[in-house]
Amino acid sequence: MTDPIADYLTRLRNAIMAKHRVVEIPASNLKKEMTKILFEKGYILNYKFEEEGPQGTIKVALKYDVVSKKNAIKALKRVSKPGLRKYVGYKDMPRVLNGLGIAILSTSRGVMTNKEAVDLKIGGEVLCYVY
Repeated sequence: MTDPIADYLTRLRNAIMAKHRVVEIPASNLKKEMTKILFEKGYILNYKFEEEGPQGTIKVALKYDVVSKKNAIKALKRVSKPGLRKYVGYKDMPRVLNGLGIAILSTSRGVMTNKEAVDLKIGGEVLCYVY
């Protein structure tokens, strides 16, 4: 697999389209941090890290609306790819859906959202957009 972040986003996207409640994803430290951000911002219901095997897995419980049965995540878009990395400074930080969505960044101080990076005045690599 050449792009594990794209695989992570695709597994989430496929599980949402198939209306699954839980999805299992191979773990890495970057994916764990991205999962924590998705949980803190209310895009997923819950998560669990399992340390079985050489790599471990992440179990993500997806969040659906009770009445309309729509998912909290409308779209997941990979921005920075292995063939073309996208870096931004804090002054040029992207606004996702005019501030309603989030961009997940990998910075020198760890993985964080675009709003946290602007508050800390640091830039980084834009991993994905979530809205």
